[in-house]
Amino acid sequence: MKSTVEHLSPTRVRINVEVPFDELKPNFDRAYKALAQQVRIPGFRPGKVPARVLESRIGREPVLNEVVNEAVPAKYMEAVNGTEVRTLSRPDIEVTKIEDGDEIAFTAEVDVRPEITVPAFDDLSVSVDDVEVTEEEVTEQLDNLRARFGTLTGVERPAQDGDFVSIDLSATVDGEEVEEAKTSGLSYEIGSGQLIDGIDDALTGASEGETKNFTTELVAGEHAGREAEVTVTLNSVKERQLPEVDDEFAEMASEFDTADELVADLRERLGKVKKMQQGVEARDKILDALLETTEVPLPEKVVESEIEVREHDAVHSFDHDEQQFQQHLQSQGQTREEFDAETRQEAEKAVRVQLVLDTIADANDISVSDNELTERIIYQAQQYGMSPDQFVQQAQQSGQLGALYADVRRSKALFSVVRQATVTDAQGNALDLDELFGPEESDEGGQPETVESEVVEVADSDAADSDAAGSDAADADATKPGATKSE
Repeated sequence: MKSTVEHLSPTRVRINVEVPFDELKPNFDRAYKALAQQVRIPGFRPGKVPARVLESRIGREPVLNEVVNEAVPAKYMEAVNGTEVRTLSRPDIEVTKIEDGDEIAFTAEVDVRPEITVPAFDDLSVSVDDVEVTEEEVTEQLDNLRARFGTLTGVERPAQDGDFVSIDLSATVDGEEVEEAKTSGLSYEIGSGQLIDGIDDALTGASEGETKNFTTELVAGEHAGREAEVTVTLNSVKERQLPEVDDEFAEMASEFDTADELVADLRERLGKVKKMQQGVEARDKILDALLETTEVPLPEKVVESEIEVREHDAVHSFDHDEQQFQQHLQSQGQTREEFDAETRQEAEKAVRVQLVLDTIADANDISVSDNELTERIIYQAQQYGMSPDQFVQQAQQSGQLGALYADVRRSKALFSVVRQATVTDAQGNALDLDELFGPEESDEGGQPETVESEVVEVADSDAADSDAAGSDAADADATKPGATKSE
């Protein structure tokens, strides 16, 4: 077999392949065997028809078609593996010559990972907010804890923000009752935002037994995205009484003996959260700085695939009803054109991020240990309310384990950049990255329990959560739905 590669652009190549017939004997043998099972010829058992007899009955063309259909994908992969190109999408294959007894020739155009030159990481510098825990934040956390141990007491007054009420709900769309929106005796906290828009305004100031009507947009169910007339009846009102913050409360609500110890612990926990947020901010700003200083040619088919996935996900909750989706966009003050432009911008950034981080991971031979992959699987399973075994089984069935591996690998690549960059606080003081993210992983592999590992898991990262660009099969770097791995 002979193959050559033509570079059509920085992100696309044409692979020309010529396969001599003497390499196709195994393919012909399998083709004759497969066709012999399908053809019934008197005097021969199924599958036992000689090749010459078979060809005399059905002709040469069906045999050649069977050989080509089997051989071309395999020879394409053989040609790819013999080059240094990293394919990112399914190829567009065209058979250009079938010369019986001589050779088969075909071309395959495919998106590939472009050559990317990244900047010196120690030249990257960002500033992040200081870690500051305010008394208001401590008080808010303390009030949240008190609320868990509060008691509800009935009151004879109009409902107000923070009250717990019992309500009956019903809704109509174009005069027809919405069955799934009908309920009675529902408990709700005014101001929590856990129900439909407009419910808090309707209930605030209402008295027991009073009925209010308002208009809102339904966000789920058969009528999602449509306006509904909602009727709410207030059955009862209760207010929450919070316990006093004293040593008795501390013993009841925590492992501490005094209120001072409890408050000190809340302040310490808030400080840890702020530290994690500082790490997320540093990571995100370093990523943005990296993208700003790196030229990344975009494979258009990969971008289009990512756009398709994002649009599918957006319309899915509206049962793929385009009219309902556009009505929803209008209610949010956005046109479909603006949504499309925003979606493309996000998709392009996602692809750019992945290509850059894959390049860095390859250049630094970054791998993912079993412990790291298991840690991510456990975290993802918890997010979906599944057991790790169930999550792995589902990921295997949908072909997503490779994407999960790629997520972790790219996260590690990004943190390797962050650790080499300069991160300063609001006053310009350089931060100790070991203090911010914890010590680097050991030679044995696996991430320690540090702020870094928590940031990788819980942060909303373009690098970790959006998987648009793939890699070739040799990298075991499969992609999420919407991007395609090399075939």
